[in-house]
Amino acid sequence: MVEAVVRGAALVKTFRRDAEVVHALRGVDIEVAAGEIVGIQGASGSGKSTLLAVLCGWEEPDSGEVTHPGGAAAELPWSELALVPQTLGLLEDLPVTENVLLPARLIRQLDGYAERARSLQHRLGLTHLAARFPSQISLGERQRTAFARALLLRPRLLLADEPTAHQDAGFADVVLDMLHEHADGGGACVLVSHHAATLARADRVLSMRDGVLTGPGAAG
Repeated sequence: MVEAVVRGAALVKTFRRDAEVVHALRGVDIEVAAGEIVGIQGASGSGKSTLLAVLCGWEEPDSGEVTHPGGAAAELPWSELALVPQTLGLLEDLPVTENVLLPARLIRQLDGYAERARSLQHRLGLTHLAARFPSQISLGERQRTAFARALLLRPRLLLADEPTAHQDAGFADVVLDMLHEHADGGGACVLVSHHAATLARADRVLSMRDGVLTGPGAAG
């Protein structure tokens, strides 16, 4: 049996938008195994990003349960759970290298991850930008910086929201190659995307529509 790195069971999440009630998740079930890349497709507003937010602990479900082997999602270190959000979440007062190294700084192991940070930056075309701040680089470069940061500690689970959206074909392939290397090493990834070429690199693809998740290994 391959270990599940995350399970979501009967996940329900609603929001209020003025007088409207938005049903973002309607009883979503999902399980992702070690070594697996799961793609999620769906129209904007279908619930994809909400599902990632619930899986990473940013949002609490109204009902249902998320289970990670390492404990509660919101308390997991970057080595267990890392996220590449659409907002990227870079610290504006830190240069590229320091943003990439942030997870290592939080566990006080900067020296131990310095070489890996350099390697990730090299592969992602960021070496010459190491000393620049996020405001001084392009959106695609900022996205690759967030991706390098997420991979730094080799997390058990990586959640990526549109990680190739701001990349040209060359760097999109680099990002996806690195995701597969991560999975080959035993990591897992949940990948949200609108791009057919990106989803084609997933091991299986689930579809989200009106808060309902369908496809291989999912029920809603």
